Amino acid sequence: MNNQINKKSIFPALALSILLNSIISGQGSIEKANSSSDSLSLKSVIQQVISAYPSVKIAEEAIRNAESRIGLAKTGYIPVVDMTASFANLAPVTKLNFPSLGTFQLYPANNYSASVNYKQLVYDFGRTHQNIELENANKAIGEQTLEQVKQRLSVYTVNNFYTLLFLQAAIKIKDEQLSTLKEHLEYIEKIMATGSATEYQVLTTKVKISTVESQKVDLLASLTSQQAALNSLLGNDQASSPVVRNELSVVPPVIPADSILSYAFRNRDEVLINEKRTSLAEIRFDMTKLQNKPLLSFEASGGAKNGYIPYLNRITPNYVIGLGLMVPLFDGTKNKYNLAQAQSAITSLSYESDFTKRNISNEVYESEALMFAARKKVSQSELQLKQALKAYSLAETSFKSGMITNLDLLDANTSVSESSLMLLKARIDYAASVYKLKAALGERIY
Repeated sequence: MNNQINKKSIFPALALSILLNSIISGQGSIEKANSSSDSLSLKSVIQQVISAYPSVKIAEEAIRNAESRIGLAKTGYIPVVDMTASFANLAPVTKLNFPSLGTFQLYPANNYSASVNYKQLVYDFGRTHQNIELENANKAIGEQTLEQVKQRLSVYTVNNFYTLLFLQAAIKIKDEQLSTLKEHLEYIEKIMATGSATEYQVLTTKVKISTVESQKVDLLASLTSQQAALNSLLGNDQASSPVVRNELSVVPPVIPADSILSYAFRNRDEVLINEKRTSLAEIRFDMTKLQNKPLLSFEASGGAKNGYIPYLNRITPNYVIGLGLMVPLFDGTKNKYNLAQAQSAITSLSYESDFTKRNISNEVYESEALMFAARKKVSQSELQLKQALKAYSLAETSFKSGMITNLDLLDANTSVSESSLMLLKARIDYAASVYKLKAALGERIY
């Protein structure tokens, strides 16, 4: 009977060992459980987030707004045509009386006028061209901002995804640990009835069960919180409980050490946005220099009106054609200070660019160090888990031979569970650190 109980009591531990060995290889029961059609892959989650998240839509709308402003700026090359019509009744009407010649009326009492007016800018010393370039630069910044929003959302999604993955696997490990503890409790209660075990062993086992159950409650609460965060990202109903797949195979970026910073500076959105903002500031500076340049325009108007002598009430065609020239003479030194302000903006952006590059340098080296540390922890945790499994096997043999108590065996089992969680965390930390390094280098995660 004791042999049967022993075999039954170690069965959950064997299942746990299989589960933990699958964690070492990165495949196995967890991945199979999470690879169903209901589970979510990291790629699909990121694609769904960046396709419909509100901040992405706002950035996309900003680009459409910029395109409208470009079209508006181009209207400076297009003539303006309008039609005007008027009626006016004037009183008293001025009349001149000449002896022997009669009375002459200078204008009619009822005045009618209608005309079509045409206005065209002839030359503005490049103002319109610069305005178009300005709006094109604004659009370029909007497009780069959209990429930045997508990248940041992707990084946030990656962190959420791997946190969910850890919690899912950790709960499975706790379930296996609870199963083993409950089997041991059943065994100890049976042999206690025969006097072969003490109440201390029973109470200690119950305390271990309570501790693991409490840990599981915390994990479940964290899992619910992370699922709510993922539902918010995806725009799903909060009642759903998304499950993510076990995706821990991530290829780190391969970039020579001597060019890693130059690579990041070429690809990071912050640097690219600063470059475009600098270009925008230079365009504004050039536009400011043009503010005191002349404007040459062409105007034409054609229509019909009454009031021409001697037939005051006859509707007579008329037209006006001319050129207009506007030359600023003195603006109260406004342009001088506007230029100083525009130049200051360019200088400030150069300092901001330098500040951004320093932060990126720190972020790149920090991410690289974290990735190397996580990789080393994975190796150490794999070795630790193998040692814990071997120690558990030896403890199991000693327990069968009566050399140790069930509490010693449970301690060995607890070491296996803790080592498995450490390995799982190390593998997830490594995967997350690889994505963090990619983001620091400016590689697209989405």
